[in-house]
Amino acid sequence: MPKALVNGINLYCEVHGRGEPLVLVAGMGADHRSWFPQMRPLKRHFTVITFDGRGIGKTDRPPGLYSFETLAADVVGLLDHLSLERAHILGESLGGIVAQEVAIGYPGRVMKLILANSTVGRGGDMKPHPSLMKAYGRRDGVTDTGFDPARVNIGRAMRAHIALSFNSRIRRLFYTLMATLYIRPSQFKGMTEQMQAISSHTTVDRLHLIQSPTLVITGTNDRLVPPAMSDILASRIPNARLVKVEGGSHALHVEMKRRFNREVLAFLAPEGSPSAP
Repeated sequence: MPKALVNGINLYCEVHGRGEPLVLVAGMGADHRSWFPQMRPLKRHFTVITFDGRGIGKTDRPPGLYSFETLAADVVGLLDHLSLERAHILGESLGGIVAQEVAIGYPGRVMKLILANSTVGRGGDMKPHPSLMKAYGRRDGVTDTGFDPARVNIGRAMRAHIALSFNSRIRRLFYTLMATLYIRPSQFKGMTEQMQAISSHTTVDRLHLIQSPTLVITGTNDRLVPPAMSDILASRIPNARLVKVEGGSHALHVEMKRRFNREVLAFLAPEGSPSAP
């Protein structure tokens, strides 16, 4: 198993392809496998780096709460481990918040930034979907001190995320079945720490500090993270480009992978090339 010692933990990572480095930061509870629809087209042009965040998949789960600053430091630590000075960063959903923190806290390490179906966190007044809150044992939200990660049923939370992420009923059934058969809830205990982190975190007042060229992409039918969050990101990040994919779900990179991959490749293309935006 390829693991890197990063900030005191063993972090599972994989490196594929050749070209400029591109780090993919997965969403809540997702591990490196969530990027399978992107691997083939992206590794033709880039050195693609995927990893399991702390508490997720094959990476260590240290005790205590996880902050987004810590998760961002893990990404930078991974770059250091791989002897990479800079890289493109693509973050999806919660991974997009991590990517924002990397761009804000370590501007010299980010070449281009892509935020897919992401959010600014608490500062965007995003109200969690009622069915998601029910899965987490809550009736209102997660912003008060009553949220107890130890009482969360990880399996139920995973199923709720899948149900809201995919607009296709067939895909919802398929991925729920795959999660039930092949994914052990113990692999994703870090989900509760991630949920706690996002309940009190915001980047909304610091987005103007992002210096990297940025693509903000979302689906118009995202039921997990309202597309309005992408409007906020694009309006506050200097010179950001906003792409809204009509009918796209939260799992845009899976359900509409060809369109998603095309937008990513066009944005990352060298300036002046025919495929550059």
